[in-house]
Amino acid sequence: MHSLDALLMFIEAANLGSFSAAARKLGRQQSSVSEAIANLEIDLGVTLFDRGTRKPTLTEHGHALLTHARQLLDANDKLSRAAQQLAGGREAQLSFALSDTYQSDVFEKSLAQLERRFPDLGLECLIAEDEDAVDLVQSGRVQLALVAAQPSYPPDIGFETIADQSEIGLYVSAAHPLAQAAHISGDMLRQARELRVNTYTHRDRTRQQQPGLHWSASSYLILLEMTELGFGWAELPRWVVKRFGAADLKELKVHGWPRSIRVHVIWSRERGLGQAGAWLCNTFLQTPA
Repeated sequence: MHSLDALLMFIEAANLGSFSAAARKLGRQQSSVSEAIANLEIDLGVTLFDRGTRKPTLTEHGHALLTHARQLLDANDKLSRAAQQLAGGREAQLSFALSDTYQSDVFEKSLAQLERRFPDLGLECLIAEDEDAVDLVQSGRVQLALVAAQPSYPPDIGFETIADQSEIGLYVSAAHPLAQAAHISGDMLRQARELRVNTYTHRDRTRQQQPGLHWSASSYLILLEMTELGFGWAELPRWVVKRFGAADLKELKVHGWPRSIRVHVIWSRERGLGQAGAWLCNTFLQTPA
């Protein structure tokens, strides 16, 4: 049986391209990471990394086995969640983060079921988007997060796609010049001010602002207000507009919009989930849209 810890080190080293970077990420000594990967290579009977280059690079066998290593971690996550639901005892407090891109009756019903099933559970809900939500899970600030599907995640983050999807549309104030146009082209959007969500995790602090005419805010509700005031156009969750700003905003008819957004539930593989967290996670995954 291969150590899950060694598999995690293997995946981190492959993603980061460095044993030392993987060690820093996981809070380990570099020697521990190197030794664990070397032992994994012995157990598997293949060389995973070419150490003849300045930085260790995946061999052909390493590339092939990386996918299987990720699948093993995913399977272990599912096993752990199932075991937590069967085990006695549970966490006293559950914290989770929620993206404004997601809202549905399923979520509200899930909370109602959670209250009935765990009446003494302390519950905290934070609003966070994209990398901010990932950062909250990685730091242990929350145990779960519902977030618009990201193209990739750090290896220590487990994720699955929930049944529900969200819809994002393009909106402007009814008084905005774009609201009067019969046809909206990409050039017209680029020439107008864009209002966008920005995230503020440590991964973003060194990121240069993208060029272009835009304002940014940390939440969709702030963007909604800025859009209502006529400062520009914005990508907004359609449920947010319907609930808070339908009378003051116009949805732009642009090719390819509105867009359906997949939603992921994410958690920390290193910390796992308690009984209530595992139950809530599985509820999101099992409930049909």
